[in-house]
Amino acid sequence: MTHSVAREPQRRNSRSNRARILATARQELGRNPDVTLEEIARASGVVRRTLFGHFPGRAALLEALAEEASEALRGALAVAAAPQEPAERALAHFVHTIWPVGDRYRLLLALARRDLGDERVAEVLAPARDEVTAILTRGQRDGVFHTQLPPAVLSAGLEAMQVALLEEVNTGALEDDGTRTAVVTLVAAGVPEDRARAVVGEVSRRQR
Repeated sequence: MTHSVAREPQRRNSRSNRARILATARQELGRNPDVTLEEIARASGVVRRTLFGHFPGRAALLEALAEEASEALRGALAVAAAPQEPAERALAHFVHTIWPVGDRYRLLLALARRDLGDERVAEVLAPARDEVTAILTRGQRDGVFHTQLPPAVLSAGLEAMQVALLEEVNTGALEDDGTRTAVVTLVAAGVPEDRARAVVGEVSRRQR
């Protein structure tokens, strides 16, 4: 047996441990941003030394989570992009597609100021924010969305609302697969409720 073959199970175990630590950290930090590395190790089912072997400290663990979130958001954005769609459909499609990675979004914002820094979080979230701002700009130009706020400001407001709804889902106060949030996002952007429900229904059926 070659050394490379013998080491492969160890590599697989190491990758599995790393993935489990990240998944547990995401969950535990979402519940309590002050959770310690020792508590994360215990919840992951690994010893402290194993966690520190992958992540030498809190900063390294959080940076790994930021990179994981960045990759997930990039993947979702590749699917969410709908430049040929009417703006209201494009916005509904965006919310529905980004919703499954919303917890990563929420976690990044929660950790922004104290741990990761606003600049790093803004760097990760910039593509999503730019996409929504572009959709809102197009919708305001076409008379689909209200013009009470500039597109970038409206985008920031919608983001804050969606993060708040994600928090409610996290606490169990709200059940949503992204459909209800997509509807209220369109309504907040200026689409009449009946029209918003119809658009989101069409988008949901097409995505299924």
